[in-house]
Amino acid sequence: MATAFWNDTEKTKPDSGADDGGFWSSGHTPTLIAAFLYFDLAFMVWVLLGPLAPQIATSLGLTPAQKGVMVAVPTLAGAILRVVNGLLVDRIGPKRAGAISQIIVIAGLFSAWALGVTSFGGTLALGVVLGFAGASFAIALPLASRWYPPEHQGKAMGLAGMGNSGTVLAALFAPALAKLFGWNAVLGLACLPLSLVFVAYMIMAKDAPGAPPPRRLVEYLAPLKQADAWWLMGFYAVTFGGFVGLAASLPIYFTDRFGLTPVQAGYATAACVFAGSLVRPMGGALADAIGGVKALMAVFAAAAVTLTGVAMVDGFAASLALFVLSMLALGVGNGSVFQLVPQRFAAEIGVMTGLVGMAGGIGGFYLASSLGIAKQWTGSFSGGFLIFAALALVALVGLSLVKTRWRRSWGAAEGVRI
Repeated sequence: MATAFWNDTEKTKPDSGADDGGFWSSGHTPTLIAAFLYFDLAFMVWVLLGPLAPQIATSLGLTPAQKGVMVAVPTLAGAILRVVNGLLVDRIGPKRAGAISQIIVIAGLFSAWALGVTSFGGTLALGVVLGFAGASFAIALPLASRWYPPEHQGKAMGLAGMGNSGTVLAALFAPALAKLFGWNAVLGLACLPLSLVFVAYMIMAKDAPGAPPPRRLVEYLAPLKQADAWWLMGFYAVTFGGFVGLAASLPIYFTDRFGLTPVQAGYATAACVFAGSLVRPMGGALADAIGGVKALMAVFAAAAVTLTGVAMVDGFAASLALFVLSMLALGVGNGSVFQLVPQRFAAEIGVMTGLVGMAGGIGGFYLASSLGIAKQWTGSFSGGFLIFAALALVALVGLSLVKTRWRRSWGAAEGVRI
């Protein structure tokens, strides 16, 4: 089982300052960097269909609902595959699981470029392949997390998780490259940085020692018998679901709602996504300092207010500002949830990373697809934003119900601020 591992006698680190409790001396920095790079480039291609959606939709004649489903399918596929990857991490180790996933994504993108994508069904098939990139979440985080002690889990998982900044790269470069070379060529061009990162990953990444032997399959799902697992999954469905759903949908929103060109929409999306990605490690550090519960309560309140505002305002500048604020809140929430997960489920961190990540992906699928459906049925995106804002309020109420029990039981037992 992939655990949050800590053993002074076995881990690789320099002797100087090894016992001072500092973050950088407490784990394995090359592995942390490798996890970040893998996660970053995987997320870049995971949401690739979002920035390319305006060009793809024009080329293939897609309806608003089809556009919404197209950008949502990689999110759903990634959600399901995260559970598979969580199991693989515990059975064959995160490094090998990550290598297999990267090879599948590179081969899939190369094949799509070489053969061409000429139908809506073809975009869905490509979306399933890109789901393997989204499932990198369940590999990169345990790969880094195993090396760090409980008091540094928020920072370690936040830094590795900052790889979701790869969505910024997709938003910045994919529309411009599609304008120059055609959107299908972007699929082949993406294989170049992915291949470079694969080489770096194989050189730098190292599995932490001390992993226990694999358990029976039924034992991996044991956390689902506990209510705390479902609460954490629900909270991440809102925070990460909101983040990745917006990252995939904003290019479509900005082009349809305000008439921006795909390149302009990509720049606007990049600004929003950058905000959410930048603060993820800050969210983990904040949760370490004040507790994940306090951080999440602020996050859910802010997300509800900003997404409601998006549904009500008319101007581009106001919408962009509200999206940036919403992404800032959701980014903090992503880091905060994963400060809590290893405190409660340290012995099941591999499968819990997969389960919680799956829930986040399902939340993103819901948001991206619901925005397209709302646009086609009502002529406006507002209904999709309002429903997701309501889900943030539901999460806030749920967190209020469980916070006291958490602090009195497992929070107090671990001695870590939650």
